[in-house]
Amino acid sequence: MNEDRYAYRVRQALNLGLSNIPPAASRRLEAARHQALARQKQAEPQMVMASAGTSSFRTGAYIPYLKQILAVLALLLGMWMSFYWHSIQYIAEQEDVDSALLTDDLPPDAFLDNDFFEWLKDDSSEE
Repeated sequence: MNEDRYAYRVRQALNLGLSNIPPAASRRLEAARHQALARQKQAEPQMVMASAGTSSFRTGAYIPYLKQILAVLALLLGMWMSFYWHSIQYIAEQEDVDSALLTDDLPPDAFLDNDFFEWLKDDSSEE
């Protein structure tokens, strides 16, 4: 409501000052207005027939959801990098456990025993 009232007051002030403009300045303002309108009409988009050899990027067309697409791609890249980094850490942890088990002096039959695996799980949770 205040914006409409402010715009009305500005318009009234400009209309009152219109009678004080010299005729030469008025003609220059009118010529500038016509030039601006002519430029604005030229900037309108034109319909073009699409063919197999043309690209929509050449006409300067804006992809409406480009920001959203880039945000989703960045999110997917971040998720993939996180998954990759965690998988590398998991593999490194498994290598440590495997090398510790392989360097131990246990017979191979101990690894086949189910109770041994239960003992390893209980032993590793205490540390």
